[in-house]
Amino acid sequence: MQLFQCQNCGQLLYFENTRCERCGYALGYLWEARELSALAPIENSLVKNDEWQALADPTRRYRYCANATYAVCNWLVPVDSPNALCFACQLNNTIPNLSEPEHVALWQKLEFAKHRLVYGLLRFGLPVINKTADPALGLAFDFLAPIDPTIQGGGITTGHADGLITINIAEADDAKRERVRQMMEEPYRTLLGHFRHEVGHYYWQLFARSMDWLTAFRQNFGDERQNYAQALGMHYQQGNGMDWATQFVSQYASAHPWEDWAETWAHYLHMVDALETAYAFGLRVRPQIRADANLTTTVDFNAYNQADFEMLIEAWLPVTYALNGLNRSMGHVDLYPFVLSPRVLEKMKFVHTSIRRWAGPG
Repeated sequence: MQLFQCQNCGQLLYFENTRCERCGYALGYLWEARELSALAPIENSLVKNDEWQALADPTRRYRYCANATYAVCNWLVPVDSPNALCFACQLNNTIPNLSEPEHVALWQKLEFAKHRLVYGLLRFGLPVINKTADPALGLAFDFLAPIDPTIQGGGITTGHADGLITINIAEADDAKRERVRQMMEEPYRTLLGHFRHEVGHYYWQLFARSMDWLTAFRQNFGDERQNYAQALGMHYQQGNGMDWATQFVSQYASAHPWEDWAETWAHYLHMVDALETAYAFGLRVRPQIRADANLTTTVDFNAYNQADFEMLIEAWLPVTYALNGLNRSMGHVDLYPFVLSPRVLEKMKFVHTSIRRWAGPG
């Protein structure tokens, strides 16, 4: 994620900010310009109070996305747009029942994660197609509440089906998500991780329409035509052996080629977005020990624009060492508790080349 700066006073801003803490200006995100803009109210009694002048784009007038009412979105919409919702919120098919007070807080966390996902997809230049506009190839989200407390997950399964991504809103409850993580013996489980994993399934369907890409996929990940339900059942009942780490980025990735792709895809998105943040902060890693060059890096490039996969990896590994060390200093577990084997790096490179093949100008 890039960093932002208030156009009025120069204060450092973050993606989800709605007000500058220094000067008090309202803030809104211009997704086409990739800019978090300070907003000045339009001093004209003939216009509505929700119209704003964006300091980052003084040529147009804007209003907030309708979902800003619930403090779940800070994206802007041109006042002449027929849509009440912003680009990211138009992807929603179902939102939680907001008459339940606890659902609003959970939805806020879901939207923060989803907006970061959409930011990254747009930064790559990947097609983000609204399912309303294109039912066959589009993308949509269902945020569903558990319906049966006697069943694990409440009867709602987080997953993907033909462009519709379902997220169980219980995943936005930190305590519940941590209990599931421990029960599943997972080293890492986050909302953003769910979004990135599930959208990987969506892009697999888009990419797999190309037979030459599908052939290359099978060479890297295996044949996805094997029975998916049986493969998952075997994974949960028996596991997949002790040597999975040499071949897969996570144990779950070993269940089926589709899950291998989605897990690898998610890790690639984690890496690129974290490296963009490191670049925005001017991060340098210079350990004060006698160490080899693999522990040293300067993140002096924007990862979203980096065509050389090797440069991404050469920067990522030292950054993870530093971040894991910082987390341990704060009493937390490792931020990135994974080992990327040579075979996993080959798969990540395939994700890298696939994105660059399908992406437009990023």
